[in-house]
Order: sequence, then C-alpha cells, then structure tokens
Amino acid sequence: MNVLIINAGSSSLKYQLMNPETGDVEAKGLCERINIDGRLTHKVGDKKYVKDIPMPTHAEAITAVLDILVDPVEGVIKSTDEIDAVGHRVLHGGMKFSDSCIIDDTVIKAIEDCIPLGPLHNPANLMGIRACQKIMPNTPQVAVFDTAFHMTMPPKAYRYAIPTEYFENDDIRRYGFHGTSHKYIARRAAALMGTKDFKLINCHLGNGSSLSAVMNGKCVDTSMGLSPLAGVPMGTRCGDIDACVVQFICNKYGMSVDECLTMLNKKSGVLGMSGVSSDFRDLEEGKNNGNADCAMALDKFYYEVAKYVGAYAAAMNGVDVITFTAGVGENDCATRKAICEYLGFMGVKIDDEKNQIRGEEMKISTEDSSVQVWVIPTNEELMIAQDTAELVKAAK
Repeated sequence: MNVLIINAGSSSLKYQLMNPETGDVEAKGLCERINIDGRLTHKVGDKKYVKDIPMPTHAEAITAVLDILVDPVEGVIKSTDEIDAVGHRVLHGGMKFSDSCIIDDTVIKAIEDCIPLGPLHNPANLMGIRACQKIMPNTPQVAVFDTAFHMTMPPKAYRYAIPTEYFENDDIRRYGFHGTSHKYIARRAAALMGTKDFKLINCHLGNGSSLSAVMNGKCVDTSMGLSPLAGVPMGTRCGDIDACVVQFICNKYGMSVDECLTMLNKKSGVLGMSGVSSDFRDLEEGKNNGNADCAMALDKFYYEVAKYVGAYAAAMNGVDVITFTAGVGENDCATRKAICEYLGFMGVKIDDEKNQIRGEEMKISTEDSSVQVWVIPTNEELMIAQDTAELVKAAK
C-alpha cells in the first residue's frame, strides 16, 4: 500500500510517499515559495532533484508533486492510481476530534470551525486538503490531528482555572501538540515493553518541546496548552509564563498583545536567554567556551523538563518508563544526562556509556534503575501513514 503524506504550510508543502507496513519511504520532498514563484526539492534515496516550478496556489504544488512521482526518470510509481490514500497532518482538531478520520464535508467544516484555535496552520492544512481533493477526487483522504492523542486527558488536567463560560463558549482549555509523535512513542514503547499496562513520561525535546504523561497507552496530561507556547522553554518560545508579564511588557514598551506574543513565540526561549541561538548545539559550544548566558539557558531548559517529569510522576502516582525523542532528545546525550541527574530521587540511573548515542533506539538506564529510560527516535510520518492505512482499510 502507498500512502502520500502531506504537511501543508501557508507557503510550503512537505510530502512523503510511504509504505505504512514497512515504513519504507519511496520518495519525499518539499514545495517552497508557494504564492511567490515555486521550487520543488525531490529526494529518492540518495538522489536529489531541484526544480523551479510556478506554484501560484497549493493546487499547482500538489500537481508538481504528483507529476514528479510518476516521472519516468525522477519518479517512483507508474501512475497516481498507485497512491492508495493521502494522509494530511492537521494542526488543530479542537474538541471535535479525538482520533484521525476520513475526510468528508463534515470534517472539513469542523476543521474550519477550529481556525480560531489554529489560525496560522488550519487554513494552510485546508488548502492542502482541497488541492488533493480537486486533483485526486477518487483517492481517500485522511486527517491526522496534532491534538487528537491528548484528548483522553481528564478535565482536571485540561481545564484552566478561569470562569467556566470561556470553556463552554470558546473551548478554551489545554489541548497539547506534537500528538502524532507522542502517539508513535507510546505505541513503540508498548511494543518494547510487550504491554500497554505501564506509566510513561515522553520527553519530545527539540526546537519545539513538549512532554506527555501516558497511562495504559492513553494521554493523561501534556505540557503544551491552548497553543504550543506553553510548557517548557523551547528554541524560541518562552514556555510557561505569568500572564501579567504580557501586561507589564505591553504597558511599558507600548506593544500590542499580538506584538508581545510574537516576541514570546519567536524571540524568547533559549534564544532569548542566551542571546546567541535557538540551536542547542550552538548553546553547548557557547557554554564550553565560557558563555554564561548559554550555560544559563541550557540549565533553565534541563531544570524545567525535570520539573515536568517530577510533576507527571506525581500525577500518575509513579512512572515506569521515561522516553527521550525528537531532535534534541534523540541526539544530545548531555541533555539527557543533565535531566536524569535531577531524577535520582525516583531511582533513575542512566548508563553513561549507553547514553553516548545519537538517533538510535536504546535503553540507556542501568539494570538497577527503578525507572527504565529509553531513547526512541520518533516517526510522525509513519504514524500518519499507519493511521491513514488503518482507516482506509476499515472503510472498505
């Protein structure tokens, strides 16, 4: 089975053609500068093709993708009929979606209704969906929501302590993001453990970071909130912050709320603290060269992640497995070690030699550690492909 995975942004479109059973990626690429002029970067194995193609809308971008997939030289399939389904990453499903679903008019209307919750991403996601529907009208389309995995949280975890009218009238609550990644890690951890009957804390750490608490395969809490701004400090996002900070900055510096939130989203986090970079590798280099601001930014990140792990262990009355994933979690042994050093009170012990890995799946805790600690590379595209395949097969 071939599943085309689409992740549409406002001026870009990422894609992969994948076999959901094996995880093999036949081709992948990126359409950039949509609405401007258009550029397609297409990869098949070690081969890379770059083409300037007019892309006034997402429809032309999808056409360019389909054309190159069936190209006699650069393609990997003979006909678009070999594409059995399309899986779309959709950022925000609001309270309407607790799982992936086959797209129909009702689903499209519901995604539109969630635009106030995902104003930057949902419109772009819809453009990708409509472009595929127009060009591939007979191919099943599936929406995979970034928020869906977290919809199993209980009210005590997702409700904010604000007047109930804002929840009832406006759906203001904690949603959480990176859900496709958290779902993949929960499934993979269950496969490694041979059961879903355990308590897991997953640390998805990268330029965007979030943690989830998972019991018996279901999310019971997560660090991001109404938006991806909440939680631990990230590359450019501030993470959890006193709301009065926004009022103070707006009043003192004459900023609008939107301008202040742009600063908190794009100029804060470890970039804001270090004044150097949002890239953790640059911060490590700065720290090693004696830059105190880089060291502070890293220490703040480690500290806040460890606090969330401790909080989730308390929320679940224990933890059996801690997993690290995403760009920093999978590749930075210093980050994993620094975070785990805070967790000695829980009996967490990591093997320094096993921890010296990058992007590999491995248990890095010692045999006498009270909690298993794993590095598990995430694969959101495979999760999208598998969800898509399962729904399409079930519908036949």
